[in-house]
Amino acid sequence: MKIYVINGPNLNMLGIREPEIYGGMSYADLLEMIKNHCEQRGIESVCYQSNHEGDLVDKIQEAYFEGANGIVINPGAYTHTSIALLDAVKAVDIPTVEVHISDLSKREEFRQISFIREACIKNISGHGPQGYIEAIDFLTEAMK
Repeated sequence: MKIYVINGPNLNMLGIREPEIYGGMSYADLLEMIKNHCEQRGIESVCYQSNHEGDLVDKIQEAYFEGANGIVINPGAYTHTSIALLDAVKAVDIPTVEVHISDLSKREEFRQISFIREACIKNISGHGPQGYIEAIDFLTEAMK
């Protein structure tokens, strides 16, 4: 099983950017947590982060061409603005889980809008970095 974990803008700033909202875990620590969890479960993980929308679209398409079984995506601020990411996830038709570290329902009104959500089979919001693990486990169970 192969799962792509795709992160959008500013996720590389975890532990630095607004730790009162996003926590103190660094992006490197998040990647290590994901890698270790996937290795324990026998899952190949491909982690990627970009601050550029087109790069994220390219990575979603790569997941298709590389035979990914699932995608975990935290689109960051593109959640609220990107129809291109929505279209990319719809195009590849790979089971996708949308993840957000903070609870979007308790954030600013504009953050409560998610364009990509309609293409995702699940949304996990407000569970901190653990939400990525929940998403991976959900996809693993859904694939059985």
